[in-house]
Amino acid sequence: MELGSLITEQINENTKNIDRATTLEMVRMINDEDKKVAYAVEKELENISSAIDIIAKKIEEGGRLIYMGAGTSGRLGILDASECPPTYGVNPELVQGLIAGGHTAMFKAVEGSEDSKELGIEDLKIINLNSRDVLVGIAASGRTPYVIGGLTHADKIGCPTISITCNPNSEMSKLSKLSISPIVGPEVVSGSTRMKAGTAQKMVLNMLSTGVMIKLGKVYGNLMVDVQTNNIKLIERAKSIIMQATDVSRKVAEEYLDIAENDVKLAILMIITNVSKEVGIELLEKHKGYLAKAIDDAK
Repeated sequence: MELGSLITEQINENTKNIDRATTLEMVRMINDEDKKVAYAVEKELENISSAIDIIAKKIEEGGRLIYMGAGTSGRLGILDASECPPTYGVNPELVQGLIAGGHTAMFKAVEGSEDSKELGIEDLKIINLNSRDVLVGIAASGRTPYVIGGLTHADKIGCPTISITCNPNSEMSKLSKLSISPIVGPEVVSGSTRMKAGTAQKMVLNMLSTGVMIKLGKVYGNLMVDVQTNNIKLIERAKSIIMQATDVSRKVAEEYLDIAENDVKLAILMIITNVSKEVGIELLEKHKGYLAKAIDDAK
């Protein structure tokens, strides 16, 4: 496929004179283009919803969520994966991000790595991708060989595949079982897909991981009740969450957080239902971590 045929590589008529614009005019042009991203993502909500259901089901069955991409797309996948453990208390192995060129490519381009289908397959074999997992391939162009190799391998071993691209009818969208394709149009700077395409991918990834974690019981109301207390900021956030969920004072929140050994969910359950720590643990285990269900059961 010629790059010129890709929407993301075409010239944006609205920004052809951006190099002659004042700084304020320049940022207005960028902002006007950015406004189109959310509407492009909106058109893909049904596919995003289906993807969340697929991923949540596989994780409940013991699988993992694996993101795969090159360049900006790969970095966005790694970013989303790396935020899941501190935010939702999951094992770092549960959501993983792979990037063409490996760790070095997170900070510096590794030339040629994205052009190898074999490298994509090799990276998936290293993490032992299997039929219980879900592979999400990310590429603005929808034609990155590294990701195509990964999607092809995943399909052969019976692993569900999802693609996130920004060009219609791409090779990746045809290879994957489910395609998510927010079409954001030409970039402000021609071909700079870290901009609108990257923003669209980030929005979709936010929805996928957040939606999955909500369905897995990691959220109570709209509170991140599985937050990890790994630093001062997160400890304070944990106390605030307990206070918001139970309407108790800061002192009471601190006391129960200590009793629950920094388990925010358990602390909330104990406060609301007045059950013991031991009973609270049993209830949460019984309901697979769903706090609302545990509370209803205790009542």
